[in-house]
Amino acid sequence: MILTLAYGAILLSLASACFALLQTRFTAMVFLLLGLSGALAIAAGIGELLDQTVLVDNLKLGLPWQTWKIRFDGLSAFFFLIIGIAVFAVSFYAPHYTHHEQKNPASFAVLSLFTGLFIAGMMLVLLADDAFMFMIAWELMSVASYFLVAFQHENSANRIAAFLYLLMAEVGALLIILAFGVVASFADGFTFDELRASQISTTWMSIAFVLALMGFGMKAGLVPIHVWLPEAHPVAPSHISALMSGVMLKVALYGLIRFCFDLLPEVHWQWGVVLLIVGTVSALSGILYAMMQQNLKRLLAYSSVENIGIIVMVLGLSMIFLANNHKELAALGLLAALFHAFNHALFKNLLFLGAGMIHHQTHELNIDMLGGLIKRMPKTSVIFLIGCMSISSLPLFNGFVSEWLALQTALQVGVLDNGVLRSLIPVSAAALALTAALAAACFVKVFGLIFLGVPRSRHAEKAKEIDNIGMLAAPAMLAGLCFFFGIFPSVILDLLGGVTNHILDAALPQTSVLTPLWLAPVSMQQASYSPLLILVSVLITALILFLALHGKGATKARIAPTWDCGFGALSPRMQYTSSAFTMPLRRIFATVFLIDEKIEKTMRENTKLNVADVRYSLHIQDHSWVHVYQPIERGVNRVAKQVGRIQTGNIRTYIGYSLATLILLLWVVSL
Repeated sequence: MILTLAYGAILLSLASACFALLQTRFTAMVFLLLGLSGALAIAAGIGELLDQTVLVDNLKLGLPWQTWKIRFDGLSAFFFLIIGIAVFAVSFYAPHYTHHEQKNPASFAVLSLFTGLFIAGMMLVLLADDAFMFMIAWELMSVASYFLVAFQHENSANRIAAFLYLLMAEVGALLIILAFGVVASFADGFTFDELRASQISTTWMSIAFVLALMGFGMKAGLVPIHVWLPEAHPVAPSHISALMSGVMLKVALYGLIRFCFDLLPEVHWQWGVVLLIVGTVSALSGILYAMMQQNLKRLLAYSSVENIGIIVMVLGLSMIFLANNHKELAALGLLAALFHAFNHALFKNLLFLGAGMIHHQTHELNIDMLGGLIKRMPKTSVIFLIGCMSISSLPLFNGFVSEWLALQTALQVGVLDNGVLRSLIPVSAAALALTAALAAACFVKVFGLIFLGVPRSRHAEKAKEIDNIGMLAAPAMLAGLCFFFGIFPSVILDLLGGVTNHILDAALPQTSVLTPLWLAPVSMQQASYSPLLILVSVLITALILFLALHGKGATKARIAPTWDCGFGALSPRMQYTSSAFTMPLRRIFATVFLIDEKIEKTMRENTKLNVADVRYSLHIQDHSWVHVYQPIERGVNRVAKQVGRIQTGNIRTYIGYSLATLILLLWVVSL
């Protein structure tokens, strides 16, 4: 029954794609089928996480001698749950968000067709139990999402972003194929069971690990192979950006976890160090670049780089502890990584859907052109605030719990004997704490500049609240889940216990405490957290403040205009801009960025003391573009020019090339 639910989720997503081709006659059916697909995926994921029985099946598809192998276990089910929640929310959000596309039948058909294929591809990746099926599903996911990124192809920037995404997706797929090929060369076939039984040397295992890390890391958005994220996410429709950032990146993490922890015969601590360093660099770089962005969706894309970095960092800790025979602590690291992947899917979907609501009502994504929306869009502001608090890892919300578990994992470094690791891991833990602080500052900027103050543009001034229930209900549901799992994290952590048992054959330390009231991942003596007690304390404090402000004898609050310091009415020019807010951090971390900052002053003609005009420009560029991709681009162009010389335009020359190729092939075959 559980596997039938999973099949049903995939078939319903494919059915929604088919109904999309029938254009406007079945518009409502497209979203209904997507919602049912998400609901079945949630049911299948929870059912398997509760049952913990590995389900296998064969589908008579693919090559004549190679049927598709299906496997549905706890790890697959957990990511199935992530996909299901996101798809279910999008099915409520998308009908009103895409109402402009629905007026153009061809445009809506393309959008809905590839959305259904994209979702089906992600689900098939999770069910694949052989390399052939895995790569077919992976390519379906990648190619379908390419068409979604290129959906608004009238804009040249969108076409460039889509091409960059497709290029990096195909390079990543090639690396994954090579990783599978390395392991398969020591096995009897391409099924995952045969790959697990391979007799492979440490050197070739390390080569396969590096290939898999680069392939899956390219899709997940690890630095420095992350550059497609900030280009692709801002140009895709907001509900597609939510699925890509909140879900597709997690499918890439699933592939990395499946390959490294499950398919390879053993794990080496050196691999964990690589993940630890790459994750730390990605987390810090991602949030620093996010702070400098003015485009809201571009900022959220860089924030995804940060959170993926945190997850990979904790996976590295899990590998290090596993290789040093501390399986219980390895289980803690894997549990923290998976829980943060779940949490990131919730609040990043929420924030991208919120960004879509803001864009839908204001036609603006530039943070510096917004402001004052809390009075014009109060419901949206509350929902978006919950997302900001969750991603900032504040207590009472889910982001805090998973990052706290990650820090608790790092703090167990004392059990290791390796001096290098004992020095490196605390540095990464400090970087994680710094990342959390910078994330809080970043989203203070986001919420403050968008919702507080006075409007900075006519669009912001004329904005109104969303009047569609479905478009509000979807992010509201995600906001509720962010709060619920922040108060009751043990609901998910209990389900994840079976996953760590299956993957690592280990659970949390026996001294750990996971109850609705207390959370102590190692032991009560080392560290504990009680979200329920904190919630009760907050409610009591809020009640006392309310009675003090509004109780009997309290002075009535007087509502008056904001103090203008005696200079007259306030104007939008007096408010902080995005660049001004982040200027101190930009100065501190100047070496991280490539900064082009110019201040041009125009003086009055008759005096050199009075300034007539000041023009300020700031351009911040990613180091990866300049030091990694631009040299590659120049090299490819040089090679292309050399290759172009063989194109003489002379038919006799081309016949000579064909003859030489034929002779070469005959010689090779005859060897």
